[in-house]
Amino acid sequence: GKIMKVSIIGATGYGGLELLRLLHQHPHVEIASLHSFSAQTEDISRFYPHLHTVYHQALAEIDAVKIAEESEAVFLATPSGVAKDAAQPFIDAGMKVIDLSGDFRLSKEGYEKWYNKDAAPDAYLKQAEYGLAEWRTGTDATFISNPGCYATATLLGLAPLVMQDLVEADSIIVDAKSGISGAGKTPSENTHFPETNENMMLYRMNKHQHIPEIMRQLQVWNENIDAITFSTSLIPVTRGIFATIYAKSKTGTTTEELLTLYRESYDGKPFVRIQAQDVYPTLKQVTASNFCDIGLCYNERTNMITIVVVIDNLVKGAAGQAIQNLNLMAKFDETAGLDFIPVYP
Repeated sequence: GKIMKVSIIGATGYGGLELLRLLHQHPHVEIASLHSFSAQTEDISRFYPHLHTVYHQALAEIDAVKIAEESEAVFLATPSGVAKDAAQPFIDAGMKVIDLSGDFRLSKEGYEKWYNKDAAPDAYLKQAEYGLAEWRTGTDATFISNPGCYATATLLGLAPLVMQDLVEADSIIVDAKSGISGAGKTPSENTHFPETNENMMLYRMNKHQHIPEIMRQLQVWNENIDAITFSTSLIPVTRGIFATIYAKSKTGTTTEELLTLYRESYDGKPFVRIQAQDVYPTLKQVTASNFCDIGLCYNERTNMITIVVVIDNLVKGAAGQAIQNLNLMAKFDETAGLDFIPVYP
């Protein structure tokens, strides 16, 4: 088959580097060009010796016309606030565009409230399809807003219950923890080693920008859900999201019934793995992979359902899901370039 040429903007961040790693073994894709706002002309292996002999590409300037001539698809792996402008010429050129930042995930009002920045023009916001890969309804979109890492874990964990209206609308609690790479490549006071090592800290209480994104999708599935309790903490690991989700059953259920529901819901979706009864996933079992592993339990005495969800924040939570979305868009096999065993231990 024909090889699709792609460009990566933001190639030197963690998301961009992960796109490089994964696309390197994609059977149908070739990286035509790498771009960075912060660094240009340098060979990428000068910054990242682990790419020595793998990628000898210089980081080219961002010339939209030239990129549109050379590539069919472009990935934007930029910090929030960058893609909302940078994506526009590629969308106008009719390219396949996948944005890994939050710039197109919310309405104009939502973005301005939660990100404290001006939003992209409405015309572009309306064109973006939210790319929760397992639950995308159409595959004709050419412009994908890739979900956040916390949102991916939370929504995959809740989808079957919320779609079937099986839980009390006001009872959903999400306690999610992230590895430090989720904070991006630029260090801050909170992500400094002495602060994070042997420590755990809750951050952005009731203010995390993935909350409105999660709510927006939950309401597409079930308009009765008005709010969730959602907290995020940093834990001293490099990669991973560990989400523990609690919700009250409407009618009472059993763990067996829940496991059956989840297995049926995710049947034919290769990256979501439902664990056996009494088995709960660990972060390490998905490291460097595109898997989302889910364990479930029902407590009869409290009538509470507990869902444990783990993903790698840089893969299923970012670059891997972006490639999964490209595969759906290009009608490649969904697992192309992503079909590998997690790194363990």
